[in-house]
Amino acid sequence: MLRRDFMSSLAGALVAGSRVAIAQTRSKVYRLGTLRPGPPLDEKTPLGAILVKKLEEHGYILGKNLAFEARGAGGQLGKLGEIVNSFKAKAIDALVVGGFPTALACKAANVPTVVYVGVGDPVATHLINSLAHPGGNITGISDNAAALATKRLELIKQAVPKVRRVAMLWNRDDLGMTMRYDASADAARSLGVIVQPLGVREPDDFDGVFEAMDHAPPDAIFMVADALTTLNRKRVFDYAGAHHIAALYEYDVPNVHDGGLMSYGPDLNESMERAADLTARILGGARPADLPFEEPTRYKLVVNLKTAKATGIELPANFLALADEVIE
Repeated sequence: MLRRDFMSSLAGALVAGSRVAIAQTRSKVYRLGTLRPGPPLDEKTPLGAILVKKLEEHGYILGKNLAFEARGAGGQLGKLGEIVNSFKAKAIDALVVGGFPTALACKAANVPTVVYVGVGDPVATHLINSLAHPGGNITGISDNAAALATKRLELIKQAVPKVRRVAMLWNRDDLGMTMRYDASADAARSLGVIVQPLGVREPDDFDGVFEAMDHAPPDAIFMVADALTTLNRKRVFDYAGAHHIAALYEYDVPNVHDGGLMSYGPDLNESMERAADLTARILGGARPADLPFEEPTRYKLVVNLKTAKATGIELPANFLALADEVIE
């Protein structure tokens, strides 16, 4: 066969192969699920809408070749395993999840999983082998907990220059969040700040948290986010506001947008976009084991000035100048 004939045949085969691949992508209906320990993440939520839109850019279109089911455990973490197994029984192609307990349930069920937020350090918690080579069924978005903790405590000191004691709230039963608390406590001590550890395990524990702060009032509050603390966030908002205590949260959504004072953390829109890209690669045939964990590249300081004014908390002008977003 002449070389030009061979090349023509090869080009034809490649074109035909790509057409077959496209046809297969269009003809198959891919099954995608989302799961959070709190409320569901469906296409009507801001982050769910980003997920669906980004997947559409990759050729996975809701109602055509993409079926989408959103589930949430409503704070009942004991149901996560059951929900994940129900997804597995439906031969789900990929799950997009938030939170360490959710990722742990997915690991146990061995379903292809992309974590978009809240997993903590996935290596230290033994979810994966390494960030570069996860080696199992989970990939996603992680963060540098130690660096973030230091930055958050520095911001607290800038918001409350005379801070001496910081009350830290976290879920003792969530390993990922406990490790985030440990990193934050270490950062606080390195900055000469006294840590008031206030771990919770259930909603009733918040009453004890508030009593402890009544007995030893902190200068600031830092809340580590998981389903338990997030579902009880308004109780923390109310206490902090009534006692004129500056409180920092890990994420602006839903905390600062719902009335919390301030937050510093990853841009969740960006995290979801990148999680969607990883999901598209899995739907296209890649294995989570081979897809390195990523870290956010954008972080935001968000301040709710309306809350500050309503609760009589004065934030220094040089601190407000650092904010990426001010809610008025």
